[in-house]
Amino acid sequence: METSSQTPSLILQPARRNFIVTGATALFAAMASGRALAQFGPEGKLDVPYVPTPMPVVQKMLEMGEVTKDDLLYDLGCGDGRIVSTAAKERGARGVGIDLDPDRIKEAQAYAKTQGVTDRVKFMQADLFKSDFSPATVVTLYLLDSVNQRLRPQLWKQLKVGTRVVSHDFSMGSQWPPERTERVGNSTIYRWTITEAHKRA
Repeated sequence: METSSQTPSLILQPARRNFIVTGATALFAAMASGRALAQFGPEGKLDVPYVPTPMPVVQKMLEMGEVTKDDLLYDLGCGDGRIVSTAAKERGARGVGIDLDPDRIKEAQAYAKTQGVTDRVKFMQADLFKSDFSPATVVTLYLLDSVNQRLRPQLWKQLKVGTRVVSHDFSMGSQWPPERTERVGNSTIYRWTITEAHKRA
């Protein structure tokens, strides 16, 4: 995998996450919660920034996802790739990060290089709603309730039975209640598992 030869200064900051934000209601809710969210217009043009993901939250997400060396983790909206690289470095997993912002992909590649895991991870610039997650055994997200709910049918369709899904702060709505919920500081982390029933839905 090719990596950037320069390490962006942003790497030392908390993990960055970018989303497709759909609708004024979702954006208002995000602003009200004090989070800085990337916004994409109807033509997919990138507007600004990020949401910090503290390392204790990253660690708890990997724990709740039961990530091991046998897993292939997909991080949707990977930002600087911290979840993917941490899963590779600390748990021996392989990982794929997907983000729409090319600058975040460069940061993620550079961060992976600093962690010595470039042989176990890769990062792709892509639209989540046009991406294939089917190889994943674990999926992590830090998006919005509205985005999660738009992704839910795609996750049910693509992911294999037994795949674990872990989301930071945002649920999947009433149609898919979490099987486990944990708190880390001010953050809430949710866990689901794909079942045969989801494949038939």
